[in-house]
Amino acid sequence: MSRGVAVRHAIVLAAFVTILGAAPAGASLQVSPRTLVLERPEATEQLQVLAPKGPDRSLDLTRTVRYTSSNPRVATVSTAGRVEPRGEGRAEIRISHGKFLLKVPVEVKSLQQPAPISFERDVIPILTKAGCNGGSCHGKAEGKNGFKLSVFGFDPEADYGDITRRPPGRRINPVRPGASLLLQKAVAQVPHAGGKRFDEKSSSYRLLARWIAEGARLTEAAPLTRIEISPRRQTLGPKGVQQIRVIAVDADGRKRCVTAEAEYESNAGVIAEVDREGWVQASGIPGEAAVLVRYQGQVAVCRITVPQPGVAFRRPAETNFIDTLVWNKLQHLGIPPSEPASDAEFLRRAYLDTIGTLPTAAETRAFLQECDAERQAGAANNAQGGEGTGSKGKSNNAQPLPTPTPNGSTAPIQPAPALKTRARLIDQLLNRPEYADYWAMRWADLLRVDKEVVGHQATVAFTRWLRRQFAENRPYDQFAREILTARGELTTEGPAALYRVLEKPEEASRSLSQLFLGVRIECAQCHHHPSERWGQDDYFAFAGFFTGIARKKVPGGGEAIVVKNGTNLKHPRSGEEVPVRALGAPAAEVAAGADRRVALADWLLSPENPYFARVIANRLWAHYFGRGLVEPIDDFRATNPAVNEPLLDALAKHLRELNYDLKAFTRTLLTSQVYALSTRTHPQNANDAQNFSHASYRALPAEVLLDAICQATGIPEQFSGWPTGYRAIQVWDNRIPSYFFRIFGKPVRASVCECERSSEPSIAQALHLMNSPEIDAKIRAREGTARRLAESDLSPDRIIEELFLGTLSRFPTLKEREAMTTIFQEAGNRRAGTEDVLWALLNSREFVFNH
Repeated sequence: MSRGVAVRHAIVLAAFVTILGAAPAGASLQVSPRTLVLERPEATEQLQVLAPKGPDRSLDLTRTVRYTSSNPRVATVSTAGRVEPRGEGRAEIRISHGKFLLKVPVEVKSLQQPAPISFERDVIPILTKAGCNGGSCHGKAEGKNGFKLSVFGFDPEADYGDITRRPPGRRINPVRPGASLLLQKAVAQVPHAGGKRFDEKSSSYRLLARWIAEGARLTEAAPLTRIEISPRRQTLGPKGVQQIRVIAVDADGRKRCVTAEAEYESNAGVIAEVDREGWVQASGIPGEAAVLVRYQGQVAVCRITVPQPGVAFRRPAETNFIDTLVWNKLQHLGIPPSEPASDAEFLRRAYLDTIGTLPTAAETRAFLQECDAERQAGAANNAQGGEGTGSKGKSNNAQPLPTPTPNGSTAPIQPAPALKTRARLIDQLLNRPEYADYWAMRWADLLRVDKEVVGHQATVAFTRWLRRQFAENRPYDQFAREILTARGELTTEGPAALYRVLEKPEEASRSLSQLFLGVRIECAQCHHHPSERWGQDDYFAFAGFFTGIARKKVPGGGEAIVVKNGTNLKHPRSGEEVPVRALGAPAAEVAAGADRRVALADWLLSPENPYFARVIANRLWAHYFGRGLVEPIDDFRATNPAVNEPLLDALAKHLRELNYDLKAFTRTLLTSQVYALSTRTHPQNANDAQNFSHASYRALPAEVLLDAICQATGIPEQFSGWPTGYRAIQVWDNRIPSYFFRIFGKPVRASVCECERSSEPSIAQALHLMNSPEIDAKIRAREGTARRLAESDLSPDRIIEELFLGTLSRFPTLKEREAMTTIFQEAGNRRAGTEDVLWALLNSREFVFNH
C-alpha cells in the first residue's frame, strides 16, 4: 500500500470512529466468511471485515484493513477484500488492523478439471451485469445491430441460439476463443457501440473464454432458489461505508459468492449510493436508502439507515398513533420536526387537500376568530386552575410577530393550535358537497373515464356514480368490489364503462393490479420482473380473471358489459394453459360460466391479500402529506420498501378496523400533529425529503388552481358548452378545450397512474399567470372582486386585508402591508391599486402552491 493510500485510509478510519464512537474495551474484528473454498478458475470471494457496534450497527473496515496472502501462487487478495484463485493448494489470507490479526484459511481445488460452465447459471449473469441484455442495448424488442438477447436473460435458450447459431455469423470461435466477436466487442478490440464492458484480465473475460473453449455448451445446472445478502440492515454515520456480500443458493443447497456478478441499485442515492462492486457510501444527509441487489432473477434488499449525529431530540405532542410512529422514526434518525403550522396555514391546507377548494375571505376570518376564542377560553380555564389549549389568551392570527428560528431567519410566533376548532373544521369539510365533487374527479382520472372512448352519456353516468359513492361515504372495499365486477349498460349510472376502456384481459389485469394492488406487473408480460418475483406465469394467470368479459349491443344503440365463459390464457413460450390465480395465491376455483372477477374480488378483499389495505392507505397518505410512504405510490414490491414500515402497517390495520370508512380514515390523518406541521424548516431537517419532518410545498392540481383563481377574482370560468357557474372540479368532460388545463397538467385519462397528472412547475405556467388575457380579464371584470372592493367604503388597508384573506387565507404581516400599500398608492387610483395587489397575490408562490 502506498503512503498516500495509507494516509487516506487512516483519515477515513478516524472519521468513522468519530461518527460511531470509539471501540469499547474488548472489542474485536469479525470477518466473513471464516474459511474459503475456491473450486474454479474464475471464482471470487468477497471478504467482509466488521467491528461490531451493536444491533444493525457496525464499522466496516473491509477496505481499511491490510490484506496479505501467505501464498500468492495459490490465492491473491485485493485491497477491497476480493479473493481470487491462482493455483491449487492451500493458503491463508491474513487481515491486520492495529493490534488485531485475523486469518482466513483458503483451499483452491479443481482448477485443472473444473466443472463445465453453465450458460444459464454462469454466462447470463455476466451479460446482465455488463448491460448487454438491457432494454437500451441488445435486450430491446428489435435487438441492436443484428444481435438480439432476451431482456435480463429471461429466455436463456433463445439467447443461447442467438449467440451460437444465429446468422449472419456465429459470435464465438471455439478454436480461438480470443477471436470470438462476443469477447472482442466486450473488451473493445473491435468497434462496439456499447463501448468496453469489461477488461481482458477480469474473471468475466476468463469465464466467457473458457465457456467458448469448452465448446460453448448449454450445460444445465441446478436452478437458483434465492440470494442471501450481508448485511440486510446497517446503520451508517454520515460518509460511512459498507461492503455488501452476496451468496447465491441453488436447488441442491450449494452456495457460492456472487458479489462480483450481482447488480446493485440504491433507491435513494442522495442518502446512500452503491457502486458496481456492492460498496455503499453514505452521504451527509440523514434518512434511509434501500439497496436493491439482483442476480439471475432473484432480488434482495439491504436497508441502510443514516442517522444525524449529535441531535437532542425533543418529542412533540401526540394526537394519535401516526404521531407516535413518525416521531419514533425521526428520533431514530436524529431529525427534529418543524414547528406546528399556523391556524391560517392549516385552514388553507385542509381546504385544498380535502375539497379542492380555497376558503373564502369570510370563511378564513370566521375560522381564525374561532381559533382565537378557543385559546382565550383555554387561557381562562388555565387561570382558574382548569385545563386548556390556549396561550395566555393572546391572539396572534391578526398580526404574527417575528421571532428568530434555528436557521437565523424570522418566522411568526405561533400560538398553540386550536385543536377543537380544527377538528370541527375537518368534520365540516368532509361533509361538504365539494368533497364528493373533488374525489369523484380524482377517481375519474384513475379509472380512465374518457369521453372519447366511452362516450358522453357513459362518462356522465360513471361520474355521477363516483360522486354518489363519495357523497354517501361508500366503504372502500365495497367501492372496489363494484368496480372490479362491474357489468350492465354503459349509460346506466355505474362503473361498467371501465370495461369499455379496458377491453382486453391483459390491459384490465395490468391496470387493476396497479390501481388496487400497487403491483406494476406489466414487466412480467415479456420477461421476469427485474426487481420483483413475478414472472410470465404470474402475469397470464392473473389476466385470466378478465377473459369472460364481453360487450353486446342493446336496444337504442347502446352497449352493455356482459359476462361469458372465461378461458385460461396460454403461456407465450410454452404454449401451455396457465390456471387462473391471483398474485402470490394458489390456483382459483371458478365454476364454469361464473364471473371469474368475483373470485378475484373475494381474494382482493380477503385478509390473505397483503396489498389492498396498504395500497389505498398509502395513496391517501400521499395525497395529504405530499409523498407516499411507498413511492411511487402504486409500485409495491419487496425491493421498494416503505420509508416507515410500522406506520404503513398501522395505517392499513386502522383502515380495516374502520371497515374501510374513508372519511373516518381521513379524519385520523388530518387530526395528527404530523399533518399540521409547518413547511418552514431548520438546518437539522431541511434536507429531509422522505420522513415527514415538515410539510412540503405542492403544486395545486390544474382544476383546483383554476377554481381558486375564479373564486379569488369573483369571476367563474366559462367552459365551452357548459352553463355559467360550474367549477372545474365539477366538469366531467376530460377533453374540454382549455389551454390552462394543458399547461398545468390536467390528465387526459390515458392510464391509471397518478403520474399522468403533471405537478412540475414550468416557465409556461408562470408566464400564463402573469400575462394571460383571460386571467387579466377576471381581475379587471366589472363584477369581480377587485372592482367590488375598490368601489366599497373600505380603507386601502382593509382592502389589502380582504385580498390576502381571499387568496392566501391569512392576514398580511406588517411588512407585507407596507409593501402593498406602496403598490396601492403608486397605482394612482383605488381600482388600479386593488387590481395590482390582486395580480401580485395571484402570481405569488404562496398562492399557486399548497403548503
